[in-house]
Amino acid sequence: MNTKVKVLIIEDDKNVLAYIAAALSSEGYRTVSALTGTEGLCLAASHCPHVILLDLGLPDIDGYQVLKQLRSWSQIPIIIISARTGEETKITALDLGADDYLTKPFGIGELIARIRTSLRRVSRITSVQTYKALNLEINFDKHIIRLYDQIIHLTQIEYQLLELLAKNSGKVLTYRHIMNIIWGPYTGGSNQILRVNMANIRRKIEADPAQPQYVFTEIGIGYRMRENEYL
Repeated sequence: MNTKVKVLIIEDDKNVLAYIAAALSSEGYRTVSALTGTEGLCLAASHCPHVILLDLGLPDIDGYQVLKQLRSWSQIPIIIISARTGEETKITALDLGADDYLTKPFGIGELIARIRTSLRRVSRITSVQTYKALNLEINFDKHIIRLYDQIIHLTQIEYQLLELLAKNSGKVLTYRHIMNIIWGPYTGGSNQILRVNMANIRRKIEADPAQPQYVFTEIGIGYRMRENEYL
């Protein structure tokens, strides 16, 4: 059971809110609910939740603004739950600091899986020095990559990209975020240099780059790396 995990749900649809709260409670999570962005911000500060589920279409404050305010003082995992399906909407939310984005309607099983992933990511930020998934292993301290116990050689940029994705495994990183981290904020709007480097990485670590096992493309949004088995 997850009786120690508190989830704040910020959702203006009372039926959806009640459904999520009941489902999470049945799985052992404690829940706190808010129908407006203002109330949600107050509860986030006073109740110190472990995870926040945030709808974007709130009646008083746009969900983006709530996300910005939360990220100005907290690194609590935030999962967007929204009916907005556009790629730019997802990109904006992720760039503003959301940990994940779940489009309505969604299954409770998927929601719980996303919550668990977000919690594991937070718990490992300062402690895990190694990434391991299937037959790929990365030692962050020594900058060594092994595939089937054979050392894989990457260029400096390729390693930086793979390390960034591995340290955020399970989380979608937008093209814009990756470009800013690796090449800086003044690289322009083209993702071509990123795509070329990612193609090179896949040729070196994927048995079939067209059917990747480690680095997945979220079409139009960015990349996500298979979750670290050490979490």
